[in-house]
Amino acid sequence: MSDEKPFDVGHDKPEVRVVDKRKLTAEQAGESDPPSPEALDEDPVRALDEARAQAASYLEDLQRLKAEFENYRKRMVKEQTAMIERASASVVERLLPILDNFELALMAADRTKDYESMVRGVEMVYGELLEVLKREGLERIESLHKPFDPELHEAVMHAEGEGDEIVVLDEMRPGYKLGGRVIRPAMVKVGAKQK
Repeated sequence: MSDEKPFDVGHDKPEVRVVDKRKLTAEQAGESDPPSPEALDEDPVRALDEARAQAASYLEDLQRLKAEFENYRKRMVKEQTAMIERASASVVERLLPILDNFELALMAADRTKDYESMVRGVEMVYGELLEVLKREGLERIESLHKPFDPELHEAVMHAEGEGDEIVVLDEMRPGYKLGGRVIRPAMVKVGAKQK
């Protein structure tokens, strides 16, 4: 046998110390000693004055922020109003030539007493008006023989009949969408779908 000693696990380990840091002294935590009662009583007037000055500063900041917000709100309302006015003016500017054409058609009809030319003039102006409104995003709701949809149609008449599906049988007044949103439902007569 050799002179070697068997491996001893317990002797070659370094010593490990565990320190519980949950329990710190005031000095270790970086705290100073609490002020003595004499120190507290030394200058309470100065402390009160400092607190009042701090409160006044906070109040001043709050009032300034409130005024800034109120000015911002007023500016936003003014800008929104101006934007709406500009959009309205833009549409009206595009409608003015149509108004001019209506006046010309009425003057021509009054001079010539020609019914057919008046009808052609009104049809022309109607087409111009429809084109301007389409460019603004106006879209007519197609209703005839379509299934009744209360989101798109306002049923004012009902025809008796047999059938499961209710459809639009007649349209008294067209409906319109603007930008995909219904601005006026179509006024319709509904009834059972004819087979």
